[in-house]
Amino acid sequence: QVQLVESGGGGLVQAGGSLRLSCVASGSTGSISAMGWYRQAPGKQRELVATITSGSGIKYADSVKGRFTISRDNAKNTMYLQMNSLKPEDTAVYYCYTRDTYYLDYWGQGTQVTVSS
Repeated sequence: QVQLVESGGGGLVQAGGSLRLSCVASGSTGSISAMGWYRQAPGKQRELVATITSGSGIKYADSVKGRFTISRDNAKNTMYLQMNSLKPEDTAVYYCYTRDTYYLDYWGQGTQVTVSS
């Protein structure tokens, strides 16, 4: 199947700063049809941040439009989330996910993003 590993979080970022998250996929990566980022803040439901399809179709949550950029490097089996103009409300655990051509979903273990004011 597919395994996902996130990196880039874990530190404290000041409001207005930037951070880049990475997600490396391994296993049956040829079956990936879409990838994306979700996040979950304390006491809140997990929410979609951004998704990107194999055809590079992209969708962002309204809360991150204009600030976050999702990209995908198929040759490296890696997805990125460039986060600019970070706000304290962006603080959450960020999860990488992928959907394969069999409509199975896979999740990474998450990486913590903490933004201070």
